[in-house]
Amino acid sequence: MKVILIQDVSKVGNKGDLVEVSDGYARNFLFKKGLAVEGIGGRLKEWEEQQRTKRGREVKLEKTAIDIKKRLGGKRVLIKMSSGGEGRLFGSVTSAHLASAVFEQYGVEIDKKDVRLEEQVKQLGIYPFKVKLHGGMDVELSLIVEAE
Repeated sequence: MKVILIQDVSKVGNKGDLVEVSDGYARNFLFKKGLAVEGIGGRLKEWEEQQRTKRGREVKLEKTAIDIKKRLGGKRVLIKMSSGGEGRLFGSVTSAHLASAVFEQYGVEIDKKDVRLEEQVKQLGIYPFKVKLHGGMDVELSLIVEAE
Protein backbone atom coordinates (compact mmCIF):
# COMPACT_ATOMS: atom_id res chain seq x y z
CA MET A 1 0.00 0.00 0.00
CA LYS A 2 1.28 3.47 -0.86
CA VAL A 3 1.15 5.97 1.99
CA ILE A 4 2.19 9.61 2.36
CA LEU A 5 4.04 10.20 5.62
CA ILE A 6 2.79 13.07 7.76
CA GLN A 7 5.72 12.78 10.18
CA ASP A 8 9.18 11.20 10.11
CA VAL A 9 8.95 7.46 10.79
CA SER A 10 12.12 5.60 11.74
CA LYS A 11 13.25 3.04 9.14
CA VAL A 12 10.33 3.99 6.85
CA GLY A 13 10.89 7.56 5.62
CA ASN A 14 10.70 11.27 6.25
CA LYS A 15 7.76 13.66 6.38
CA GLY A 16 6.27 14.17 2.93
CA ASP A 17 7.67 10.94 1.44
CA LEU A 18 5.52 8.57 -0.57
CA VAL A 19 6.45 5.05 0.56
CA GLU A 20 5.24 1.52 -0.04
CA VAL A 21 4.41 -0.42 3.16
CA SER A 22 2.39 -3.52 3.96
CA ASP A 23 -1.37 -3.09 4.36
CA GLY A 24 -1.36 -4.28 7.97
CA TYR A 25 1.47 -1.94 9.01
CA ALA A 26 -0.32 1.00 7.39
CA ARG A 27 -3.75 0.29 8.89
CA ASN A 28 -2.69 -0.97 12.32
CA PHE A 29 0.15 1.43 13.06
CA LEU A 30 0.67 4.37 10.69
CA PHE A 31 -2.98 5.39 10.28
CA LYS A 32 -3.93 4.83 13.93
CA LYS A 33 -0.99 6.90 15.20
CA GLY A 34 -1.68 9.64 12.66
CA LEU A 35 1.74 9.21 11.03
CA ALA A 36 0.52 8.72 7.45
CA VAL A 37 -2.41 8.94 5.06
CA GLU A 38 -3.26 6.61 2.21
CA GLY A 39 -1.64 7.69 -1.07
CA ILE A 40 -4.59 7.40 -3.46
CA GLY A 41 -6.68 9.68 -5.68
CA GLY A 42 -6.76 13.33 -4.72
CA ARG A 43 -4.12 12.98 -2.01
CA LEU A 44 -1.67 11.51 -4.51
CA LYS A 45 -2.31 14.34 -6.98
CA GLU A 46 -1.89 16.89 -4.20
CA TRP A 47 1.40 15.22 -3.16
CA GLU A 48 2.67 15.31 -6.78
CA GLU A 49 1.82 19.02 -7.01
CA GLN A 50 3.70 19.69 -3.76
CA GLN A 51 6.72 17.82 -5.13
CA ARG A 52 6.69 19.92 -8.32
CA THR A 53 6.50 23.10 -6.25
CA LYS A 54 9.30 21.90 -4.01
CA ARG A 55 11.55 21.10 -7.00
CA GLY A 56 10.83 24.52 -8.52
CA ARG A 57 11.74 26.22 -5.25
CA GLU A 58 14.97 24.21 -5.04
CA VAL A 59 15.96 25.17 -8.59
CA LYS A 60 15.29 28.85 -7.84
CA LEU A 61 17.37 28.73 -4.63
CA GLU A 62 20.21 27.00 -6.47
CA LYS A 63 20.22 29.65 -9.23
CA THR A 64 20.30 32.37 -6.58
CA ALA A 65 23.23 30.65 -4.86
CA ILE A 66 25.16 30.41 -8.14
CA ASP A 67 24.50 34.11 -8.82
CA ILE A 68 25.74 35.07 -5.34
CA LYS A 69 28.83 32.91 -5.80
CA LYS A 70 29.63 34.68 -9.08
CA ARG A 71 29.10 38.12 -7.51
CA LEU A 72 31.11 37.49 -4.34
CA GLY A 73 33.75 34.95 -5.35
CA GLY A 74 37.24 36.16 -4.38
CA LYS A 75 36.03 39.60 -3.22
CA ARG A 76 37.51 41.47 -0.29
CA VAL A 77 35.42 42.78 2.59
CA LEU A 78 36.82 45.78 4.47
CA ILE A 79 35.98 46.35 8.11
CA LYS A 80 37.41 49.22 10.15
CA MET A 81 37.62 48.72 13.90
CA SER A 82 39.26 50.56 16.75
CA SER A 83 42.52 49.01 17.83
CA GLY A 84 45.16 49.42 20.47
CA GLY A 85 48.89 48.91 20.47
CA GLU A 86 50.49 46.32 18.19
CA GLY A 87 47.33 46.06 16.07
CA ARG A 88 45.16 44.33 18.66
CA LEU A 89 41.46 45.06 18.32
CA PHE A 90 39.16 46.20 21.10
CA GLY A 91 36.84 43.17 20.82
CA SER A 92 36.75 40.93 17.79
CA VAL A 93 35.17 40.74 14.36
CA THR A 94 32.01 38.62 14.50
CA SER A 95 29.99 36.91 11.82
CA ALA A 96 27.31 39.59 12.29
CA HIS A 97 29.91 42.27 11.44
CA LEU A 98 30.85 40.33 8.31
CA ALA A 99 27.24 39.81 7.19
CA SER A 100 26.43 43.51 7.52
CA ALA A 101 29.70 44.52 5.81
CA VAL A 102 28.99 42.23 2.83
CA PHE A 103 25.52 43.77 2.52
CA GLU A 104 26.86 47.34 2.73
CA GLN A 105 29.72 46.80 0.28
CA TYR A 106 28.17 44.40 -2.27
CA GLY A 107 24.41 44.58 -1.70
CA VAL A 108 24.13 40.85 -1.05
CA GLU A 109 22.19 39.86 2.04
CA ILE A 110 23.62 36.82 3.85
CA ASP A 111 22.74 35.26 7.16
CA LYS A 112 25.31 35.56 9.94
CA LYS A 113 24.84 31.83 10.63
CA ASP A 114 26.24 31.06 7.18
CA VAL A 115 29.53 32.91 7.74
CA ARG A 116 32.45 30.57 8.50
CA LEU A 117 35.59 32.13 9.96
CA GLU A 118 38.57 29.80 10.35
CA GLU A 119 39.89 31.66 13.38
CA GLN A 120 38.84 34.45 15.72
CA VAL A 121 39.78 37.85 14.37
CA LYS A 122 41.36 39.92 17.13
CA GLN A 123 44.10 41.72 15.22
CA LEU A 124 44.47 43.90 12.16
CA GLY A 125 45.21 41.99 8.97
CA ILE A 126 43.79 39.86 6.20
CA TYR A 127 41.77 36.72 6.98
CA PRO A 128 40.06 34.20 4.68
CA PHE A 129 36.44 33.26 5.37
CA LYS A 130 33.64 31.37 3.67
CA VAL A 131 29.93 31.96 3.25
CA LYS A 132 27.76 28.85 3.09
CA LEU A 133 25.20 29.02 0.29
CA HIS A 134 22.28 26.77 -0.64
CA GLY A 135 22.96 23.15 -1.54
CA GLY A 136 26.32 22.82 0.16
CA MET A 137 27.87 25.49 -2.04
CA ASP A 138 30.46 27.81 -0.48
CA VAL A 139 31.99 31.07 -1.62
CA GLU A 140 35.41 32.17 -0.40
CA LEU A 141 36.15 35.80 0.46
CA SER A 142 38.86 37.75 2.21
CA LEU A 143 38.39 39.95 5.26
CA ILE A 144 40.59 43.03 5.59
CA VAL A 145 40.60 44.51 9.08
CA GLU A 146 41.98 48.06 9.27
CA ALA A 147 42.28 50.56 12.10
CA GLU A 148 39.67 53.32 12.33
